[in-house]
Formats: sequence, C-alpha cells, structure tokens
Amino acid sequence: MRRSRFRRLVERALNEIPEELAERMDNVVILLRNQPTAEERESVGLRPNQTLLGLYVGQPLTNRGFYGETLPDRIMIYQQPIERICRSEQEIVEQVRETVLHEVAHHFGIDDDRLDEIGIAPPPRNHYRAALNLTERRLPYLE
Repeated sequence: MRRSRFRRLVERALNEIPEELAERMDNVVILLRNQPTAEERESVGLRPNQTLLGLYVGQPLTNRGFYGETLPDRIMIYQQPIERICRSEQEIVEQVRETVLHEVAHHFGIDDDRLDEIGIAPPPRNHYRAALNLTERRLPYLE
C-alpha cells in the first residue's frame, strides 16, 4: 500500500475520536513508521515471533503532574507489520483503526486490561502493541 493511502487511513482513524476527547489530546505526535527499530522492539520485550503494530511512548494524561518543557509523547504506527498480518485492504483499514485507537487510549492512561473490557481488542495472537511510561524508562527521540 502506498504511504499516502496508509496516512489517510491513520487520519481517518484519528477523525473517529470524539471531539471532546480529541481536544484533550496534549503534547502528542503521531508518527508513521515502516517498521519498529530494534531498540523499540527490545524496550517492550518482544519475542522473535512477535510483531509490533503500534507503540505509545510518553507520560499518559492521567499521570501528569507538573509537565512542562518536554518533548511530545509519541504514537508510532508501523505500516509494514500491519500489512504483513492482513490479507486484504479491508483488513488493513480495520487494523489501522484499531491500532490507532489503542495507542491513543494509552495516551489517556487506559491500560490493556481496560481496553479489552471496553472492546478495543488486544492485538492478534503473536502481535503486540505497547505503551511505555517515560517516568519508568526513557528512549531516545527517534524520527
């Protein structure tokens, strides 16, 4: 899939976020990447047979006290892993939406267990989405 098409799918998924929530997103940037770096995979403890679809790195809104003069939180969406696990363009559309919403939820402080409860499903078997809290671990800012 062309990068421009993939970008439009991510934008469409972001547009599905209710306005009252979208307005509360603060100091976060969405990055499209071909694949996760070795450091990103290692940071979340992936096994060799697991694929990283998306990653949130930052300080969730629910954990912010004094929060100033800091680089933006990052949400990475990985195009090639998503394309590899999908068998059709429609599956890609659905997986992009689910991955974007999953990572945005982490920005709001919602963990994987709660996401499962409210119906934003965990990733498919042998695939992984993750969130890192920067108060616990710092990663270099990668572009």
